[in-house]
Amino acid sequence: MNKLFCVLLGFLSVPASAGLRHYAAPVETSSWQLSSQSRLQCTLKHNVPGYGDAMFTSMASKQLNMEFELDILQLPKNYGVAAVYSVPPSWMPGMMQRQIAEMPIRKQYNGDLPEQAAWTILSELEKGFWPTIYYRDWYNEQDRVAVGLNASNFLDQYRQFSQCVANLLPFNFEDIAYTVLSYQKSSDEFTRGSRKKLSMISDYLKEDTNIELVLLDAYTDSYGGSSSNMQLSIRRAERVKKFFEEQGVDAERIKVTGHGERRHVAENSNELSRAKNRRVIIRMEKGL
Repeated sequence: MNKLFCVLLGFLSVPASAGLRHYAAPVETSSWQLSSQSRLQCTLKHNVPGYGDAMFTSMASKQLNMEFELDILQLPKNYGVAAVYSVPPSWMPGMMQRQIAEMPIRKQYNGDLPEQAAWTILSELEKGFWPTIYYRDWYNEQDRVAVGLNASNFLDQYRQFSQCVANLLPFNFEDIAYTVLSYQKSSDEFTRGSRKKLSMISDYLKEDTNIELVLLDAYTDSYGGSSSNMQLSIRRAERVKKFFEEQGVDAERIKVTGHGERRHVAENSNELSRAKNRRVIIRMEKGL
């Protein structure tokens, strides 16, 4: 007997004296809103009066992603499983409800569902159905709880949410927090690949300026004298520092260190390997 069948059997066998507490926003006041809208995060939020908030969130990333979270006022007391159904509203006579997911219930945690289930719930809402979550009450074993998402007033906000998701950056902070820039021979001019990396960092900093610390470590190959190489490494790092300052990062939060031709990562025996040594390493940290 699977978990979902047990959940449904529990609902079918509820005695008349037991209660089914149903939480859902009234049609007249059903509200959906974009509570977060940027190129880093998009969140579509729906308030369920007396219960909490249902939220769909997508984050900037290399991969398309989506998460559903049920932010509950009274967190679960026990572990269990909830059945998620797509339920037709009263003005859809003849339509049948159907199972769309199972949601694990974890003690003292909000409920959540992964990408596929989250997209399924959104598509059911788009069609006008009310996704509803059923489970046994963790504070009153005689009661069952139903939490419905009202599709009223959903479409306009969902279209804006979809546009927001489509405009998310195709990378996140972790993708740029550690970046290695390379340079042209004997100069502080960036290679084409490095200019592309700096462009990514610039796009990110336009959305999130909460950078606490930037560490710049600059290196050269062994071509030329050690003293001139030390000065060249510092010039390279200072140029990157200027870039960060132009993006709004406080100069006091940027630490520059020139290492010259020390700490090679490759041999200096040929041009290909020397190019790997001409580099500035960027390490960034941000506040919570």
